[in-house]
This record gives sequence, C-alpha cells and structure tokens, in this order.
Amino acid sequence: MPKKQRLVEIERKFLVTSDAYKSQAVKHYEIIQGYLAKGEGRTIRVRIQDNEAFLTIKGGAVTGDGLRVTGSGLARFEWEKAIDVQDAKALLQLALPGMIEKTRWIVPCKGERLKVKGERELFWEVDEFHGRLEGRTLAEIELDYEDQAFLKPDFIGEEVTGQKEYYNANM
Repeated sequence: MPKKQRLVEIERKFLVTSDAYKSQAVKHYEIIQGYLAKGEGRTIRVRIQDNEAFLTIKGGAVTGDGLRVTGSGLARFEWEKAIDVQDAKALLQLALPGMIEKTRWIVPCKGERLKVKGERELFWEVDEFHGRLEGRTLAEIELDYEDQAFLKPDFIGEEVTGQKEYYNANM
C-alpha cells in the first residue's frame, strides 16, 4: 500500500545571505517548472526535477485540520502526484508565461535539538534561480507543525514566509 500523502505543507521561507549552503549540501538537482493555472490563492504546477516529474496543486493557507483558511502563511494545502516525464514536458508547453529554472540544494538542518517522536529529519531546500531570476536565492524548511523548533545556519537571512512576492508562482 502506498504511503499516504500529507495534504498540508507547513513551511517557512528565508532569504539567503551567502553561498555557504553549497559546501553543506548532501545533494542537488535541477528543476524546471511552470504553472498551468494560478489565481485566488491556488496554483497548478508541473515540475521536472532531474529525471522525475510531478503535478502539484496548492491552495490557500489552512489550519492543522486541513479545512479552514488562516492568515499565517505557514500552512497550505498541497496535493502532489508523480507523472511521466514526457507527459510533464507536454504539459509545460501549456504553461503560463514565466517558466522557472533553478538548482535545488538539500542541506541537513544540523545542530542539537529535541526531536519529538514522529518528527521527520529536517532539511533546508535552497533554491538558486537561473534565467530571468538569476541572482535570487531562497531557502525553505518544511516542518511537521507550525511552532516546531529548528536551527538556522549562517547562510539564512530575513524570513519572508507569507510574503506573496516570494512565492514561486508570483515570480
């Protein structure tokens, strides 16, 4: 039986102040993504990540029960399914203007912290944008719950969680 997908994404987003994340990364991959639809706090995205592809639907901010909209900007509805890479390439032909190209660096969240039973290991996802967004670098950390503690490495700057101009769909 496949693992049940979490339908709520809880993440915090930050500006990046240096490229120190590159030496701390355990892996990285190239991403091309486009949006088939966006508006009213909802998006439909197609992403090719190295040799994998995904169709993702994101919705407005939600509470822990996944039902009510909140203003925190931390938790949002997210549904994602793997799709065939050739299908993703075909769907990207229908994408709205503003394709996004980026390298995603995966950096373990290091340091001593109390890990509560059931929590996942935390990782920073640092996106180094290319093309029309060259020079922009953002970091995200996905959490199990909104007030989960984590340590910020030296390359993490100002928090921009909930600031719509930093959502990929708005770039």
